[in-house]
Amino acid sequence: MKTEPEAFIFNPKHNSQQVLKILKALKQASHQLHQNPNTTFSNSPAIKALLELQHESDSILSNDPHLTPLSTHLTALKTLINSPVQRHNGLKSFIIRRVNSHEVSKLAGSIESEIDRWIGREIVETLTQTLRRGNELKEEVLIDLIEQFEARIARGFDRDLQDSILRSKVFNELESILCDSTSNDKGKSYGNYSKNIREAAAFAITELIRFNKDVFVGQVLIGETEIIRALVELSSVRSLQAVGMLIRLIKSPIVDEIESNGEIVNIIDLLTCNEMSVGAMAMECVMEIGYFGRKEAVEAMLKADLVKKLVELQRNESRGVVTDVKGWCPVRTSENNNNIEMHSFSSCVARFAVQLEVGEGLRQREKRALKQEVLKRVRDACVCEAEAATIIAEVLWGASP
Repeated sequence: MKTEPEAFIFNPKHNSQQVLKILKALKQASHQLHQNPNTTFSNSPAIKALLELQHESDSILSNDPHLTPLSTHLTALKTLINSPVQRHNGLKSFIIRRVNSHEVSKLAGSIESEIDRWIGREIVETLTQTLRRGNELKEEVLIDLIEQFEARIARGFDRDLQDSILRSKVFNELESILCDSTSNDKGKSYGNYSKNIREAAAFAITELIRFNKDVFVGQVLIGETEIIRALVELSSVRSLQAVGMLIRLIKSPIVDEIESNGEIVNIIDLLTCNEMSVGAMAMECVMEIGYFGRKEAVEAMLKADLVKKLVELQRNESRGVVTDVKGWCPVRTSENNNNIEMHSFSSCVARFAVQLEVGEGLRQREKRALKQEVLKRVRDACVCEAEAATIIAEVLWGASP
């Protein structure tokens, strides 16, 4: 007896890659049909592809209750396409075909949406299960799974996907990886995960906050772990870029957390890191803190001798000690460019003063008072009157509209 039908019996839990391949093909055909519904259904390549794939996917749909709506849509589409009126001419048939064409487009859109939901759930479930197994997988495989998840949520808010994320507690798993550390006699050392994996987890967390601030910001601010501290301890370009992204997304509340946890001093210390790209990214973090920080955060930066450090860095760069820094902002979005070259600390004192002047965290009288404090500290930090006059002029002119 032939056993060919058994080849089409799939269990989504054990054959997810095969299921995913077929569903992606269904999605592509549905997308083409949704964009270009054809009144001559028999000649539509997208419809032919959908009907062929439906036969192949019947056993898949019956094995996963989440795919029941998809099965219903596919059956309705097949019935609509095979309607006898499609094969006759005449005004009545023409009108019905036009109406049916609209219905086909709607069904194709629904099919595409259902497949998207399944793929989103599968990505979340696969990532969560993988993260809970620890570091059993190779680094590149785990990073790829995290980046797939990041790319999926970067497409925008989806309530069903959010429900899957919350049920799976994948945020907590990513947070645990980022803050992964173990204690020993010598203090704190990083545990099971590499720097690259922890950086990937950081970017996934920032994308989750972009996905829905109302839900995930609270988990960053009141979580049991300290995400910002973990990122600053990593002391890499990408970890500091994640810090900057979190500040831009959450604004003053997270700057308050950075200040209360004493991380401002650690960020400022990274300005003089031997790796110039790290120093450049630390400078970007300082600028973001200056823009969104309240009075307490700005005062903490000044007490940490920020102005003195900036004056020294600006002086060194003007002498050629610090050269152009390449790659200070790694490619994460289309508008960034790996070949960006910039003078990281050129006029950095004035740039910081401008951030305070135009920022969101300070009241007007606080801005005026802190500007005077910056000027005072510039005079104290400069080695000669000429240097002080130059930087003060930059601060005064740069801070003016």
